[in-house]
Amino acid sequence: MDESSLIHDWNRMDPERSEVPMVELDDETLRDGLQSPSVKDPPIEEKLRILHLMDELGIHSADIGLPGAGPRAVADVRALAQEIVDAGLAIRPNCAARTMVRDVEPIARISQEVGVAIEACTFIGSSPIRQYAEDWTLDRMLRTSEEAVSFAVSQGLPVMFVTEDTTRARPQALKALYTRAIEWGARRLCLADTVGHATPWGVQALVRFVREEIVAPSGEDVKIDWHGHRDRGLGLANALAAVQAGVDRIHGTALGIGERVGNVEMDLLLVNLKLMGAHEVDLEPLGEYCRRVSRATGVAIPAGYPVFGRDAFRTATGVHAAAIIKAEAKGDAWLADRIYSGVPAAMVGRSQEIEISPMSGLSNVRYWLKERGLDDDDALCRRIFEYCKSQDHTLTEEEIMSIIREETDR
Repeated sequence: MDESSLIHDWNRMDPERSEVPMVELDDETLRDGLQSPSVKDPPIEEKLRILHLMDELGIHSADIGLPGAGPRAVADVRALAQEIVDAGLAIRPNCAARTMVRDVEPIARISQEVGVAIEACTFIGSSPIRQYAEDWTLDRMLRTSEEAVSFAVSQGLPVMFVTEDTTRARPQALKALYTRAIEWGARRLCLADTVGHATPWGVQALVRFVREEIVAPSGEDVKIDWHGHRDRGLGLANALAAVQAGVDRIHGTALGIGERVGNVEMDLLLVNLKLMGAHEVDLEPLGEYCRRVSRATGVAIPAGYPVFGRDAFRTATGVHAAAIIKAEAKGDAWLADRIYSGVPAAMVGRSQEIEISPMSGLSNVRYWLKERGLDDDDALCRRIFEYCKSQDHTLTEEEIMSIIREETDR
């Protein structure tokens, strides 16, 4: 059977949207991710391991901290930058900085000491609500931004100019800030959905405006980044809309950790880009990336979290399990991994699992026993089946083994 004939992919039916462009990825786990009020700031040994996993996954750059935050941040940024040099990692470092020379100065110092270019990601609020709360005028914003960006450029640092709350900012303010930033030497502009306000169509309108009204007229080779948050639950959808709109780089964090309800989930972004043919690196290390960040930060992975949650490839429903069992009986692992799964488990180093619950059929019981090399005689299967139908939960292995022991002792 031709595998391509078994799945009709409506995602590819719109010729204008079916081809997803390749895009760079920037991992914010070790900076914006650690701004979550519920996480632990991991020790540097854990941060180094996470950095290596980012590199293995083909993530292009990583925000390794905000050294302006204090001595510990400076020490960790230096250690991470040094590791990139010493281990010969391909991933490129960047650091966040307010549009203040005192925030940019430690980035420049670490870059010069370690001998690696560290992109300075200088940020300032841009929306009218932020301006009103801070009593900022546009002239003041331009003045402080010029000082920070010009200083970074004078120190030989590549610069990304970030406008916070871009998705609620007026076009005139964005045009003034971004146009001048390009004149001062910034070669990346970051559109930030700081409070998760955007919708996918809003993302596309914003990207189009910046590209056509600001970048193109500048005549410079300026890249556009997208940095999104999940306050309305649209983080991943907005990131994919930004990719489709032609941005050059997307920001995300492991498990979506970050301010309030977090950022775009880097792990799920990688999975989707892989499925759409826009990321070519093996994703088997992605599970370890999620588990390590979970342990290091103290953020549990919910059972129902896509792809990496406990239940992502686990079913106890009779109809679903029967289809998977029939697919396996055909000797077709490809089929069994897709018959009831939009993401193939094997792509991320996992496998389909069949459990026993009140929703199960007798085939679930037989399969569960055979998978473990246990006797699946009719009487035992019937006993387990009748027991599960009287329960209100998926049976644990201990419960099932207890029934088996009782039957054996009879």
